[in-house]
Amino acid sequence: MDLLLRNATLVDGTGDPARPADVAVTGDRITAVGPPGTLTPATHTRQVDLDGLVLAPGFIDIHTHYDAQILWDGDLTPSNWHGVTTVIMGNCGFGVAPTRPEHRDIVVRTLENVEGMSTDALNAGIDWCFETFPEYLAALDARAKRLNVGAFLGHTPLRLFTTGGEERPATPAEVAEMRRLLREALDAGAIGFSTSRQPAHQGAYGRPVPSRFAEIDEVDALASVLGESGRGVLQVSIGPGLFIDQFSDLAVRHNIPVTWTALVTRTDKPGAARRTVERAAALPGEVYPQIACRPIVFQITMADPVPLAAIDEWKEALALPRTERAALYRDSAWRDRARPATLTAWEQRWPKIQVEETGVHHDTVGIPLSELAASRGTNPFDLMLDLALADDMATRFRVVLENDADDETAELLADPRTLLGLSDAGAHAGQLCDACYSTHLLGHWVRERKALSLEQAVWRLTGHPHQAFRIPARGLVREGYFADLVAFEPQTIGTTTIERVHDQPGNADRLIVHSTGLHHIWINGTPTRTSGTDHPDTTPGRLLRTHPDNQT
Repeated sequence: MDLLLRNATLVDGTGDPARPADVAVTGDRITAVGPPGTLTPATHTRQVDLDGLVLAPGFIDIHTHYDAQILWDGDLTPSNWHGVTTVIMGNCGFGVAPTRPEHRDIVVRTLENVEGMSTDALNAGIDWCFETFPEYLAALDARAKRLNVGAFLGHTPLRLFTTGGEERPATPAEVAEMRRLLREALDAGAIGFSTSRQPAHQGAYGRPVPSRFAEIDEVDALASVLGESGRGVLQVSIGPGLFIDQFSDLAVRHNIPVTWTALVTRTDKPGAARRTVERAAALPGEVYPQIACRPIVFQITMADPVPLAAIDEWKEALALPRTERAALYRDSAWRDRARPATLTAWEQRWPKIQVEETGVHHDTVGIPLSELAASRGTNPFDLMLDLALADDMATRFRVVLENDADDETAELLADPRTLLGLSDAGAHAGQLCDACYSTHLLGHWVRERKALSLEQAVWRLTGHPHQAFRIPARGLVREGYFADLVAFEPQTIGTTTIERVHDQPGNADRLIVHSTGLHHIWINGTPTRTSGTDHPDTTPGRLLRTHPDNQT
């Protein structure tokens, strides 16, 4: 016994009631769980008195986009500040592998337009020491990292690698090659396969991302590889022709778990999310709709108008380099074309959009654009562009996109048929920070709103993703499981205010949030935080693999 955690209030990730307990750790594994005082330490055992703190499994974030950031930030901040000990990346069909040298710029520009990543950070931070997906996983395995990481093989880089980026259905030979590459990725340790048909996913040069050109039969052929191999999760960002009926069919025919994004609440569509859950639950198959526990709020500039990507006229803006977008916004002909569609598409959002950061428009901060436009005798579309242009495109607008119907969100969080995800950590870094979703859940929804119990919330963060994603030996406090553990104070667990920093490669900015009330973290038995202070240069994280026999 190397470590004995004494006098814990154990919430073990199963959903069972909290109980007093001691937990023993030897090496990287939990070796005993018992009532207080029943475990006998050895002479060399390090003992930590938790004095009633809640001890829980380390949190598992199933929906991140750290595929690039991990290449320059082995700590995977800010997730590591919020009790997250395992992250899954490669969601929504995106990633950085496989990538041929001639496609690197397309991959970077896709991540810029779809996931709001800084091209300065990507170009300065990715070392491109890989080409194939197995080579990428080998690079991750070799790198020092604080957290455990697993990765989907994304459909967009896979299709780009196979078809050369041609915007057409794949040939039978190309589908066969993609199936071969997916099998190769699974054998190397991919957690599964992800894809997107989301209309808002406009990639490099404002074009639809490669996965959107795939026919449903192609998705089916790739999903069948997961079924044939007996491992892996299918993750889908929804779009035309690929929704709950198709998810049920794929899950049943291939005997695989399917998870889809995103199930969100909207104040202008009350009850719609709940009705979707009920309709999906009536269908067979293991299918998990992913939900978020925070309102989806972006801080956007008109230099990066990603949330407007589903509107045709804005695809023209995304097709241009960032430095040329201001000229387009000054073009009255473009405005005349873009105005009607934008005003209509965002009709329900204008009252929830306001200036958040600005160098010149200080008198406008916090005022809804709809109200401000009315007072100035204009409309929110033109006002937004005029404010941006007058501030050299630096003005940031706070945009409440979705998941803003609190009562319905509370119902979804309490419904075990949904799966908690959508932190998007690593993406939209300068626009939002929801990597703090875990501590927000425990502080806001458990302590303040009492929407779900502490035991339910911990299961949401640990045992449930362990089950849905088939993550072996993690997500529960149980003998034989890896010692990924967090200890926190339920009375103070929560988040700090959001702040903007410039700490990325190329001096790129991002938004970060710290945690409160999170005292201790252990990953694979190694302490990474003690008494609220993170240990520097501590890298016990490991690469997750899809098969227990490959788990290290």
